[in-house]
Amino acid sequence: MKPGDRNLGMDRAITRRDILHGAGALAAAGLLPATLSAAPMAGNASPLYPPALTGLRGSHPGSFEVAHELAWQGRRDWGPVVENDATDYDLVVVGAGISGLAAAHFYLKEHPNARLLILDNHDDFGGHAKRNEFLTRGRKLIGYGGSQTLEAPASYARASKTLLADLGIDLDRFYKAYDQGFFRRHGLGGAVFFDKAGWGVDRMVHYDLGGLGYTLPLARRRGSVKAAVEAMPMTRPARDQLLALLTSTDDALPGLNVGERLHVLGGISYRSYLSEYLGISEPQVFAALQPLTTDLGADIAAVPAIDALYYVGLPGYGASGLPDWDDEEPYIHHFPDGNAAIARLLVRRMIPNAAPGSTMQDIVLANFDYAKLDVTGAPVRLRLNSTAVNVRHDGDPKSAKRVKVDYVHQGRHGQVRARHCVLACYNAIIPFLCQDMPSSQRQALSNNLKTPMLYTNVALNNWRPWKASGVGAVSAPGCYHVNAMLDFPVDLGGYEFADGPDDPVIVHMERFPHRPNAGLSKREQAPLGRHEMLATPFEAIERNTRAQLAAMFSGAGFDPARDIEAITVNRWPHGYATRDWLEDDYYDDEDDPRYWYVKGRQSFGRITVANSDAGAQATVDAAIVQAHRAVRELG
Repeated sequence: MKPGDRNLGMDRAITRRDILHGAGALAAAGLLPATLSAAPMAGNASPLYPPALTGLRGSHPGSFEVAHELAWQGRRDWGPVVENDATDYDLVVVGAGISGLAAAHFYLKEHPNARLLILDNHDDFGGHAKRNEFLTRGRKLIGYGGSQTLEAPASYARASKTLLADLGIDLDRFYKAYDQGFFRRHGLGGAVFFDKAGWGVDRMVHYDLGGLGYTLPLARRRGSVKAAVEAMPMTRPARDQLLALLTSTDDALPGLNVGERLHVLGGISYRSYLSEYLGISEPQVFAALQPLTTDLGADIAAVPAIDALYYVGLPGYGASGLPDWDDEEPYIHHFPDGNAAIARLLVRRMIPNAAPGSTMQDIVLANFDYAKLDVTGAPVRLRLNSTAVNVRHDGDPKSAKRVKVDYVHQGRHGQVRARHCVLACYNAIIPFLCQDMPSSQRQALSNNLKTPMLYTNVALNNWRPWKASGVGAVSAPGCYHVNAMLDFPVDLGGYEFADGPDDPVIVHMERFPHRPNAGLSKREQAPLGRHEMLATPFEAIERNTRAQLAAMFSGAGFDPARDIEAITVNRWPHGYATRDWLEDDYYDDEDDPRYWYVKGRQSFGRITVANSDAGAQATVDAAIVQAHRAVRELG
């Protein structure tokens, strides 16, 4: 144990210390034999309840090793088939995220009597729509570990709206469920935290520098912008430039109409906008803004200015000359477990015995029986801990009547046949699964781009220090996690959010690893972020989490050894689907056949491709739309 660890609470036996992480990291590096890297994990009939597991989740040990052997080591021999599923399936879906589950749903609507098998490499379904549960002081806390919210659902495609209606989701219900007055009622505003290691002093400043107020209805800022900037531990020239950046409304793009302004800001980086159009030159200003790009997945020199300004909410919008678009739907369409509820609704609809209930409200506290997901003879089966390793036609793709799917389930080689297959998995793995797919399509799929991301949920037995500090969400340039915030205040289906500061609560923290100031594109930064994630043990993440919260709130009475009850780290090395808008070619039609993701998602015989990757957009809408398209292509 390192010096100071006891004060952080690192000696407390509160988490499931993931002893397999070391093996998982070594296997990822190709240093372990295949027999060990494919070691069994808990199966469907296990008494373990995956949402309640703490420690390292998301891409957890046991979920990625087989895929890495396939893609990195070129392994093709998985031993004799010992799980030969002789069921005559109509459809096999690879990937039990929202897109894969939606594909199964759409297929069943067209073929009500069909027999389906859904395979997924994780020990839980939902993909990035991950549910985290904690039991704190006898109270259940529910949080999200990935896909967060139904963003602007009024603009969803018809297929997505139809699916939500099929599941009985009443979007108006969120206007009552989401307590939009919570943060203002408790005086919880936005803040920016400067840490001693990077800035010479630990200091919390009441100013929402990272744009967290875009997604949380935070309390109004305390004091003036000038007073906030004066409190920031920067040099005088840096404070002067930052104040000008935050307050200037002088037109940086004179003589241009709105369309022309959007074109310019979409074609230059945020750093270029700051330096070339707004005159920012002080290194400390860049250092403060550099990490705040969040899920754009790259530094300010590799993300478009318009994305940093409008999507993230970073400073400089006032000088852009763009209108104040305030007609968007409020960011409130959030279940307590985020979009994991969508996945749970889909699974319950297709496998009714897995959970009781029938409404969007009762899904929140529904107790899922994982032993009921993969039952012999059931029309729909969901097989977890099962990594597909080979998908091919049973004969010539032009005339074959069946598709064969090989997979590794708890270390055992399994095989299944079906009339059709939807690949709703991470699209960049498909070239390794489908060796007989045309080389041009395989090349297109290999261009898939994902944002590495880490969602850490911390269960606290109270949030008195947050109340005392007047902080509901805080950005932290230079810290391990780029931000930290109290969870969304939602009461739904009998689940109640914390009423007062003495109640337990979840604090949500985020990290988006990338390589700043190296002149690298977004596409070049992504694999470096993935490598960092796979090489970092849970203990290091836990230590950083505890230390950061202590630095932020110890002055308000926070004690990490006393107040932290549990930590769940949701690791997504292959995070959200995205594009490199500054480097990739751009076409007016997002479905232009020249895009790599459009080329990659073409149907191949009886095999089609889904997942939000196939639309290069990390949204529920994209996941559902691509599922709907993939099923339609099956005919």
